[in-house]
Amino acid sequence: MIDFHCHVDLYPKARAVHAEALRRNVFTWLVTTSPKAFQATSSVLGHHESMLISPGLHPEIAGDRFQELDILIELIDSANAVGEVGLDGSKRYASSYLKQKQVFATAVKRCHDVGGRALSIHSRQAVPDVLTLLREFPDHGIPVFHWFTGTVSELKAASAQGCWFSIGPAAFNSAAGKALAKKLPKEKVVPESDGPFAQLDDQPVMPWDFEITASLLSKAWAMPLIDVQYQLISNAKVLLDQMGRTTAAASLI
Repeated sequence: MIDFHCHVDLYPKARAVHAEALRRNVFTWLVTTSPKAFQATSSVLGHHESMLISPGLHPEIAGDRFQELDILIELIDSANAVGEVGLDGSKRYASSYLKQKQVFATAVKRCHDVGGRALSIHSRQAVPDVLTLLREFPDHGIPVFHWFTGTVSELKAASAQGCWFSIGPAAFNSAAGKALAKKLPKEKVVPESDGPFAQLDDQPVMPWDFEITASLLSKAWAMPLIDVQYQLISNAKVLLDQMGRTTAAASLI
């Protein structure tokens, strides 16, 4: 199984979820919400070839954790990937939006300066600004929009910029999410869980719930399940190779 966006460290009984993800998954991208969370998680969970732990500074807490930006920039130098980062333009986080932009712009610039990184990107109600900042630093690496909720025109713009999209079961909880899933570029989609925040039937989505995502995409794309599974695995191999995760890519059949 594969999961390109998951908060393994934030599940209840996180150590047990981590162990099960290592057992079940070929690859899990554990995104963190702050640089200090990354440091703590890396120390507690350790390094495993099948789990990528990346430093991030989530836009929802960018205002409160702004002082950690310097740590994030230092961590990017030695990181294989960055996330969760991005912008949140919803009213709830309007007061921190300028700080969010400073955090995201600084992180993207650093990725650009050090030769590019894969980025797992939050973009709720902020897709145009995210795309603008990515264009300003064109060698930033590989942008992966997590749980994309923009408009169809924004989706087309992101696709035109070469962005990837990670999607999980919770994206199908709304009619708008189902409609948008139909329009995702099939060759640029990879599975995610976004657990434990993402819920399905009042339960957290788990890092190994690939089959649920594939089944929901099968309905959205009007494709046989086996073809969707093949497409997602093929996409994952391409993306993992681009990320330098060749062992994980080779493990996908």
